[in-house]
Amino acid sequence: MNTTQRTRFAAPALSIVALLALSACGQSVAVENAPEEATGATVKSCGTDVSTTSAPERIVTMTPGMTDLVDRLGAADRIVGEAQTDTGEVSSSVSSNADITLLSDRTPPSREVTLGVNPDLVLSPTTYEFNAEQGFATQEQLETAGAAVYVAAAGCPDRRSDAEVTDIYDDIERVGALLGENEAAAELRAEAEAELTAVADAVESQDKLSVAQLYVEAETLSAIGASVEYDIIARAGGDNVFSPEDPAFADFFAASISPETLVEKNPDAIVFTAADDAQAEATREYLRKHFAEVAAVKDDRLIQLDATVVMPGAWGNIEAVRTVAEGLYPDAF
Repeated sequence: MNTTQRTRFAAPALSIVALLALSACGQSVAVENAPEEATGATVKSCGTDVSTTSAPERIVTMTPGMTDLVDRLGAADRIVGEAQTDTGEVSSSVSSNADITLLSDRTPPSREVTLGVNPDLVLSPTTYEFNAEQGFATQEQLETAGAAVYVAAAGCPDRRSDAEVTDIYDDIERVGALLGENEAAAELRAEAEAELTAVADAVESQDKLSVAQLYVEAETLSAIGASVEYDIIARAGGDNVFSPEDPAFADFFAASISPETLVEKNPDAIVFTAADDAQAEATREYLRKHFAEVAAVKDDRLIQLDATVVMPGAWGNIEAVRTVAEGLYPDAF
């Protein structure tokens, strides 16, 4: 994988595709439904302290996955801006709120756009969203403007390749604390733990199927061999044909592979991510055209995940485990 590909993979999954122009719409207004008892909190984010002096009232989420997390913690009415909206479905509680500004579609928003909604808390899946060279607002600039910045546990640079689905537990607790929603966070964490346990119990007695997780862009194949995506496969009861022990994934969780490599691996199932129905269908057509004899294609065991659910900090990590497990072992559910 070349330098350009590695940079693009470091961004949210949908940012791997061709970059599109940023768009913004709507108007932002002050939010009236913040908790009555507004208390501050301090949590860890990528090894550093993130502090608030009161519960945030103007939240910006850098992906729909993090919007979903805020929604589940009961604070969707305090979101004033959402970015990279094409990476996943916008929750109904947010899409029905005309006061939310859609900051960008497929890429992180520009510095001016982000700062323009005057956030007091910015939630991001990775540190890529604060890349100054790309024209994005840096963490320092946001903090100077009065915004606390939290990066998902699985999206920290030193954690990206080693991340696990259960890193969402930290996000639930930490974001819940920042929002002043500790009780909701405790309930949501218990729900997440129960869901993962239920899936584990369902697939425990299954004979493991081999799985390759791929990303298809035009005629280029990339395999995922580490990070949250790898852990999703493992927790779903799959035996990933690529692993962190493979030299190709020693330094990064994704790597370009040749068609011959996929044929040689001959996985029983293929998991792939797609930003929308068009990309999903294009991926299926590509696999059927070039890999008709691979077991996963021959048996039509092609499991689609929305791009947003594999991103750090997304509740969708939990949902993805069940989606993959049901695709691998439908009779177990």
